Amino acid sequence: MSTETETAPPVPAPEDPVDPTGPAAIIATSAEAPPDDFDDDFEAAIARTVKEFKEGDIVEGVVVSVDADGAMVDVGYKSEGLIPTEELSIRASIDPTTVVTVGDRIEALVLNKEDDEGRLILSKKRAQYERAWGQVQKLTEQGGTVKGTVIEVVKGGLIVDIGLRGFLPASLVDLRRVRDLEPFIGQEIEAKVIELDRNRNNVVLSRRAYLEEEQAEQRAAFLDDLKEGEIRPGVISSVVNFGAFVDLGGMDGLVHVSEMSWQHISHPSEMVKVGDKVTVRVLEVDRERERISLSIRQTLEDPWEVFSRDTNVADVVDGVVTKTVPFGAFVSVSDGVEGLVHVSEIAIHRVESPELELSIGQKVRVKVTEKDDERRRISLSIKQALPEWQERAQSVVPPKRPARKEFEREFGPAEAEPEPIAVDASLEAILQELKERGIGRR
Repeated sequence: MSTETETAPPVPAPEDPVDPTGPAAIIATSAEAPPDDFDDDFEAAIARTVKEFKEGDIVEGVVVSVDADGAMVDVGYKSEGLIPTEELSIRASIDPTTVVTVGDRIEALVLNKEDDEGRLILSKKRAQYERAWGQVQKLTEQGGTVKGTVIEVVKGGLIVDIGLRGFLPASLVDLRRVRDLEPFIGQEIEAKVIELDRNRNNVVLSRRAYLEEEQAEQRAAFLDDLKEGEIRPGVISSVVNFGAFVDLGGMDGLVHVSEMSWQHISHPSEMVKVGDKVTVRVLEVDRERERISLSIRQTLEDPWEVFSRDTNVADVVDGVVTKTVPFGAFVSVSDGVEGLVHVSEIAIHRVESPELELSIGQKVRVKVTEKDDERRRISLSIKQALPEWQERAQSVVPPKRPARKEFEREFGPAEAEPEPIAVDASLEAILQELKERGIGRR
């Protein structure tokens, strides 16, 4: 009676398909069961169960054990393959049990089919590298992004595990410079590949490029929604010599130093610091250049309008001396409003030099003698605000002057007019009168 040959069922394919990028893995399969009468050629039977591969091939197998030295993997070879600990992951100083566990189906690259001890040496990280490199190269050509976990902080940036070691410079980690990189350890990030050189094994990433690209549409929508003249809240993000940048919640806008206050300031730091919450007015939106001009000053009431509304000519107000010049002194009478006190209006007595009478920061009382709303200027007087000046003005009555006083001061006193001649006088009387007066003498 003949004996039927039984064939072992084939090993099912893994549920998750292997990434097609890179060389195809050589998968270990179960051997066919030898016939019952097979006993003369054991080596031939073994040969039928062994999968052939060469060094550099990527093979697939099942983890059968894990210890401190690494992992043993059954790849269908005549002996199990060893993946040393340093070949399990691109990360340094790892615990093998955190990378693989017994029963895991993994890919590995054949490093040595037989080392000095006759062992098959494999590398999981190099198989992963081959797969990842092809995938990264493909994504780079398509302009896509890669995802990975930050595993190290190195000089100048971060190392990201994207299947291979990708370098992310510190200046490209975020939209703004990040000083402390430690919090990124363990975070999964998405970035664009900006440099790829296989010969040098160099992969440079940019998370900032990814964020800028992601926010491009958001910025466009933000600018379209922004209207000139509207009032918006913001936070000071940076202070520079020529102004301050304000984060509006989507983009930064610039407040020029001239738009920070109604008063003159030498440096923006006199008004604001990073982190301050401010209210700004949108002056201009340049959508093409993506620039926003803002003003803090125009969200505040114009101090000149307040002063002009509340103060009239002849009013006496308090002020502070802000500057002395040869022809007088400038006095601040309210925030953003200064007036000039001419040297002749500083004191009742004659003043040779304003700085001898007044000092910067000195509080004074001044009288508003002139106000020009169009030119936004006021003239002030210190002496006219003094009590003694007011008393003197009230007590002194100017003397009445003859009607021709001013004329006489210019041309001297006028000669006495001759008496009128009587109309009814005789000719002789007229001639006699002329003779007496000396008229007609040679």
